[in-house]
Amino acid sequence: MGIKDDAVEVRAQGWRTLASLHGLIEGELERSLQAGAQLSVVEYTVLDALSRQDGWHMRMQQLARATALSPSATTRLVNRLEDRALLTRILCADDRRGIYTELTAAGVKLLEEVRPIHDSTLERALGEAQDVPELAPLVAALPKLHATV
Repeated sequence: MGIKDDAVEVRAQGWRTLASLHGLIEGELERSLQAGAQLSVVEYTVLDALSRQDGWHMRMQQLARATALSPSATTRLVNRLEDRALLTRILCADDRRGIYTELTAAGVKLLEEVRPIHDSTLERALGEAQDVPELAPLVAALPKLHATV
């Protein structure tokens, strides 16, 4: 194995570690959010992303990026949340082809109720990950990532 191969392996190992941490956290969040509010992690992500926008709305393409979903999967997700009256779609005043997705009052209320569940579960999952030697350095690096953004 040459130097170049070593660099590829180091990056691959880093990716596997990141995927492992992500899987651990996502699994814990999924269980807690389903039990507490019948929300999936990606549904919570949509509500949270919308709540962080000025005016609480986003274009569908922005939601797709925020959730790492395809456009068709994002549409199905928005349909489910709209059926639950947690968000609504509105036409863009400047571009009739543009559609915004916006939180409803019920969506804001549910998000406010479930955010503490999300946050405490995330804190607990990160604490558990901190105790896993392979994951501890990545968990320790997370606060530093926020500082650079």
